[in-house]
Amino acid sequence: MLITILVIVTAVFFATRISGNAVDFIAGEGLGSEDRAKLIAYYGLDASLWEQYWRYLYSFVDGNFGISLIERRPVSTIVLERIGPSLQLLVGAIGLTLVVSVPAGVLAAIYRKTWVGSAVSAVAFLGYAVPNFILAILLILTFSFWLGWLPSSGNGSWQHFVMPVIALSAGLVASLIRFTRNAMLDVLSQDYLRTARAKGLPERIVIFKHALRNALITILSVLGLQIAGLAAAGNVVVETVFAWRGIGDLLVSSALRRDYPVLQFGVLSVAITVIVINVAVDITYGLADPRVRLSRS
Repeated sequence: MLITILVIVTAVFFATRISGNAVDFIAGEGLGSEDRAKLIAYYGLDASLWEQYWRYLYSFVDGNFGISLIERRPVSTIVLERIGPSLQLLVGAIGLTLVVSVPAGVLAAIYRKTWVGSAVSAVAFLGYAVPNFILAILLILTFSFWLGWLPSSGNGSWQHFVMPVIALSAGLVASLIRFTRNAMLDVLSQDYLRTARAKGLPERIVIFKHALRNALITILSVLGLQIAGLAAAGNVVVETVFAWRGIGDLLVSSALRRDYPVLQFGVLSVAITVIVINVAVDITYGLADPRVRLSRS
């Protein structure tokens, strides 16, 4: 984890410097050379690249991540203001994904030779093929512009969550349905399920206790990748369409405005979140399947 974070921090630092001087963006072309030099010195950009890098690494120790070049506020305050809305959107999308995709995937596997399984698979392929920004625009046109049922932007009430959560989770639902169906099909053909049925166990016990639990490794792997992808600013497009002031929108705007401190701390926060999610998924493997355990040699 520490090595991964160090690599990400280093890559982000040098990438931001390569993109150009932030003072050129802040001051514009009308600033004189003397005032420009003072502004560069004020933000500490006059030091050598390596000196800025070590100063940047030291900020992780003393907790002083600097001031935004644009908003003139502490970087940590700006990022913390945006993490909350993004987490709300992330939790809502993951919750909807689990509620819809796992039961639908199980049904598609159990009734694979009927119209139910075909219908679930068709909906999954359709949802997987439609980009989330296209779905977001269609939702706005339908429920905000034509019907007037839901607000088209902002995050002030529960009604603001409906369309962004649906747009964000549609692709995740479609993907997880397919993986759940395939995982269940592999498990349903195993000998121990035939043995469980031969013992007279009810079908719901066979499916949800024996089959689904053994398929959870695949489901958790896919779900972990989906959560990590969303946490890694995967919801930037949806946040932009619905004017949702989250961390994804902040990273894009800070990159365009060359706001080095905000961009660096924002990417670091996202990187730590993704790494923690991956570790949590690894831990849940052992909880879901007793055969998966860390052993000492």
